[in-house]
Amino acid sequence: MTQVAPGSRTGRAQKRSPRFGSDVIVDLLQGFGIEYVALNPGATYRGLHDSLVNYGEGKPEIILCTHEKVAVSLAHGYAKTTGKPMGAIVHDVVGLLHSTMGVYYAQLDRVPVIVMGGTGPMDRRRRRPAIDWIHTAQVQGEAVRNFTKWDDQPASIDDFPASFARAFRIATTEPAGPVYLCYDAGLQEDEIGHPLSVESVVNAGRPAPVQAEPASLARAADMIAGAQRPVIVTEFTGRHPDAFDELVALAEEIGAAVVDMHGRVNFPNRHSLNVSFAADETLAEADLVISVDVGDLHRALNELDRDSRERAKRSRVPPGTPVVDIGLSELRLSKWAEDLGDFQPVTLSVVADTRLALPELRRLLRDRMRGRDVSARRRAIAARHEAMVDEWERWALRLWDMDTPARHPGRSFGTATQIAVSLGVGLAYRGTDKLVVDIQPDGDLMYDPGALWTAANSRIPILAVMYNNRAYYNDFEHQIRVARHRGTPVENARVGQEIDDPAPDFAAMARSMGWYAEGPINDPDQAGPAIARAAAYVREKRMPALVDTIVRRRVQKRFR
Repeated sequence: MTQVAPGSRTGRAQKRSPRFGSDVIVDLLQGFGIEYVALNPGATYRGLHDSLVNYGEGKPEIILCTHEKVAVSLAHGYAKTTGKPMGAIVHDVVGLLHSTMGVYYAQLDRVPVIVMGGTGPMDRRRRRPAIDWIHTAQVQGEAVRNFTKWDDQPASIDDFPASFARAFRIATTEPAGPVYLCYDAGLQEDEIGHPLSVESVVNAGRPAPVQAEPASLARAADMIAGAQRPVIVTEFTGRHPDAFDELVALAEEIGAAVVDMHGRVNFPNRHSLNVSFAADETLAEADLVISVDVGDLHRALNELDRDSRERAKRSRVPPGTPVVDIGLSELRLSKWAEDLGDFQPVTLSVVADTRLALPELRRLLRDRMRGRDVSARRRAIAARHEAMVDEWERWALRLWDMDTPARHPGRSFGTATQIAVSLGVGLAYRGTDKLVVDIQPDGDLMYDPGALWTAANSRIPILAVMYNNRAYYNDFEHQIRVARHRGTPVENARVGQEIDDPAPDFAAMARSMGWYAEGPINDPDQAGPAIARAAAYVREKRMPALVDTIVRRRVQKRFR
């Protein structure tokens, strides 16, 4: 069957009317261009499962996962890479509760994921004894309501199209985020009894991006044109490749230093204006800060004593430095988590989608900057870049050319996020000749080892190279700092932190789940050849491979 594009209805679903409620959901998934759904099986959506396989003829493709958090995180990685939402299906209350960590991180990362689930049946006469009762909640969406953009539980099959269409629009309208749709198990299995088309909701117009208020953008242009040492700080601009290109052009035209906070790859790491590795020195000299798509501006502009948790007395920028904030952070509401960070006063707040705001800002600056020679400050920034680039602690950015957002999905958000998100990236490039490399922490993989099986089962070509220090070492360093601050024995920092005795054999684990694997490798001279062999395997077989490399623990200057 031909893949159905958004706004188009072609193929089998056009020739045959849906018979059951769950068939309508499949029509919606196909109509809105959802290519994959990740799931762990469950009885509350057995109707939908049957419709995916039979009525939908395997479209969207099912990606079978061993845990619901893996399913949502895999969809997160796919959407983060492609810009297109992916589906994740979770079973009743228990599956939804399993998925919550993945849903939460998708919300933090501004990624559109369509999470679907089953419940009930809500008609109590149709419930099986015990199991259907203990796995049904009133209202089920409340479990994730505080960290999703929207949730809904349609009360009839006729409500399915409008509910799904609204969920899709909300998830994909910037700032993007996850949504949750809960389908009554009884409604999924009910016969429809009358024609029900999804054409009107599929073909309905989608919201346009938000443009800046003209007077505010003009004022921003005036402030930029008057600055002598402007610094751009950016965090999520790279989620749109066209905004990435516009930001590069803006920085070059005004001669601005750029500090990338790496929510995505927002600026080429080897560009001469990129001074992310010298952020403190650069911000200390700024006479204007231009914040572009920054989620937590206070974090970017202020310091914290990481030993005592006491805020430093000075900010990173000189007192009175004007700040222009351009982006959609003011629309990114947070009802439960403190993910917005501390309040950061700004001089001018411009609410806009930077895909539109940046090209218009450049247009406004042409007249204002005409005749201005910014070559001297570009050279000064380039000299700092050249002098300090080799001191960058983030080795991936130091070694590889991150010249487009496609090179790297952006920083992880902490505990138990990386392996499944990486598989989503790999899924996005399945069927291409791209080599996707996951630098995989050991502690992270211990949370979700079943993700390895999913990669092999779904033929996801990915090379995982273990960053295996046999410890929860970020937390290890926290304990070292607390010990030094309190004067307690530093040698005790290891207690309750080491993943050793026994040390997990990640290569054996991967092989048992269908991967090519080598390791553990302690000798640096053996690491290169092993990685080369594994990379060749991935390229040739288009299957996953893992190399378990043991790394030395070291104290970092910065850590979470």
